[in-house]
Amino acid sequence: MHTFIAVHGGAGSHSSASKELKQALRLACKTALESSSSLDVTEKAISILEDDPNLNAGFGSNLTLEGTVECDAAIMDGQNHFGSVGAVSGVKNPIRIARAILEHSQVPDPLGRIPPLTLVSSGAHAFASKHPHTSSQIVDAETLVNEKAKTRWRYWKDRWSSANSIDVSPPTEYGNLHDLQDTVGAVACCSGNMAAGVSSGGLLLKMEGRCGEAAVFGAGCWAQNICPKAQIGMACSISGTGEYITRSGLARALGKAFEALPNPDDDLEGIVDPHAIMQQVLVDEFWKPSRDLGESSPSAGILLMTYEDGADNQPIVRVWCAFTTPTMAIAYASSQDPNPKALILRRPKEMDHTGGRNDNAPVYMTAFSL
Repeated sequence: MHTFIAVHGGAGSHSSASKELKQALRLACKTALESSSSLDVTEKAISILEDDPNLNAGFGSNLTLEGTVECDAAIMDGQNHFGSVGAVSGVKNPIRIARAILEHSQVPDPLGRIPPLTLVSSGAHAFASKHPHTSSQIVDAETLVNEKAKTRWRYWKDRWSSANSIDVSPPTEYGNLHDLQDTVGAVACCSGNMAAGVSSGGLLLKMEGRCGEAAVFGAGCWAQNICPKAQIGMACSISGTGEYITRSGLARALGKAFEALPNPDDDLEGIVDPHAIMQQVLVDEFWKPSRDLGESSPSAGILLMTYEDGADNQPIVRVWCAFTTPTMAIAYASSQDPNPKALILRRPKEMDHTGGRNDNAPVYMTAFSL
């Protein structure tokens, strides 16, 4: 059995010397490889990232306008099973609740009721507290507020309250308000079975009850196995500005684009081109519509894993990354090469201003073979 895992720490603006971030991404990959299914691998990797105070998920989450932690998370497998939580408080690892909802959706209801795909707020908390596999996840909400996040929140809350100081450049330690919106996520493949997940603390100073793309079916993550409609398996996890990603249904749009590929029996050359698919979807489905709504520089990052059957039963697995932000942080590993590689990908400086003057989206893209 071959297992492949890739994780991301969000698309945004990272220092090239982010030692703690790279360590967290490597740990997530290494620990996840101990699991035995694509869903287990994805869940485990994201739960490690949720426990790290340097990432905007779980314990590292941005705080709402009221100074609380509310998290979104989702997980999906290649057979269209899905579960997610939105705006949930007092839960240590939101991705574990999302996984439990996915599993619950496959249990027949005695009255034939339709099981939920998504639970939010107090409903998600109540489900987690009653479920035997997640009841231990319930914690005092205050324990999820770490000092680093609280310090950032105090500074930006004061600036929000004082309109006269909003144009003053912030000290370096507080960063830029819009650089602190990253989600975390993972994509995995075990013997051809794909899975994807995403988890986020959301926007800094967001309104209570706000749900981002990490809670929405088809927005924050997507996975599909090889099937008659799709000759290549794929899984993706999305990071960026949730409202615009949700409007575009970005993750599902990618999946549908792979399904639309012609059948290889048609003897067409070059029909599987993930690079072209990502470029087209990111620009036409996300960048341009977001610009039309008035967003001058739409932020999104895609971590994508593709799977193909190779010769002699050797899988062909690649990790693709595309983003419109200055940087994106990723790591990847496999059961064949279990030593994780962590990278802070950085787009060329000449691309920094291309999107501000015209419709040329500053999309940087690269790929790695696993």
